[in-house]
Amino acid sequence: MNLKADEAVLLVNLGSPKELNKRSIREYLRIFLSDDYVVDLPKILQQLILYLFILPFRPRKTLHAYSQIWTEFGSPLIISSRNIQKKLAKKTGWKVSLAMRYEDPSIKDALEELKEHSYKKIYVIPLYPHYAMSTVLTTQLEVQRVANDIYYDVELEFIDSFYDHPKYIEALADSIKPYVKKENDKIIFSYHGIPERHIKKTDISRGSCLNTESCCYENNECSTYCYRSHVVKATLAVVELLNIEEEKWEIAFQSRIGPGWLKPFTDKRLAQLPKEGAKSILIVCPSFISDCLETLEEINIRGRKTFMEGQGESMEYIPCLNDSKQLIGLLESIINTKKS
Repeated sequence: MNLKADEAVLLVNLGSPKELNKRSIREYLRIFLSDDYVVDLPKILQQLILYLFILPFRPRKTLHAYSQIWTEFGSPLIISSRNIQKKLAKKTGWKVSLAMRYEDPSIKDALEELKEHSYKKIYVIPLYPHYAMSTVLTTQLEVQRVANDIYYDVELEFIDSFYDHPKYIEALADSIKPYVKKENDKIIFSYHGIPERHIKKTDISRGSCLNTESCCYENNECSTYCYRSHVVKATLAVVELLNIEEEKWEIAFQSRIGPGWLKPFTDKRLAQLPKEGAKSILIVCPSFISDCLETLEEINIRGRKTFMEGQGESMEYIPCLNDSKQLIGLLESIINTKKS
């Protein structure tokens, strides 16, 4: 199905520092951690923590982490995102623009370019499969805010999430299938962690989320915007499609910053798994469409070190979907479904 001549697609990913230096990384962290939907504390407290405890110390550590994955062409996340943009445009013939929620290419620049060419309707896809206020919601609000300022007459069609889209489940399963072998003790689905309070804030029932162990396995109104429910249901669909036995997989959450985040923690599980007899594991990070700092450095470098130092024997990291044929087909299908 073709878009109309005045319709376009805008893909939005998280973003990355502009350059591999301390100043650029500090600015990226400043912008990212000043987002009220990421660090949802009273503004004064948020900024005090940011300027007193994070920005004086974190950039140096983050620079070291980025230096281990940076390429001659820049950030892996930006490279992957641009490849997705180009391949989707080539496959469909659609006008496909790309923006980052933080830093460049900016949402403002993308919308200005689309306005210049008089596009009247834009399908906006935040490149996050699962809904969370710190990813999908903040992206939608920022795109809407910028559009209200510079492009008020454009129609925006937002994609909330696509964790349960059949082509997403198929794509994720296809990416895992070549790695699944009988000798693997376990596969870890490592999702980006978020504070539990974020889940409660997006609970449309206003009080049901996280009250029981089984709540995220149920289909009810609470699951509509529940990140944990989305990752659980996506994982269940994938392991069913791949026919993976229950004792052969588990869910964990990475990248925690403070207390009150979703558990179990990936780093803790990587240290513990060998002691439980799981010495040969696979690990996949389905929260991320594009490989980035959190997958390449946190999991494939630091996570691997943690696992091996805990007497693990083999850990295989499964790459993100990136610009795979399956991912491009999924994005095309999402837009076509919205149009029909």
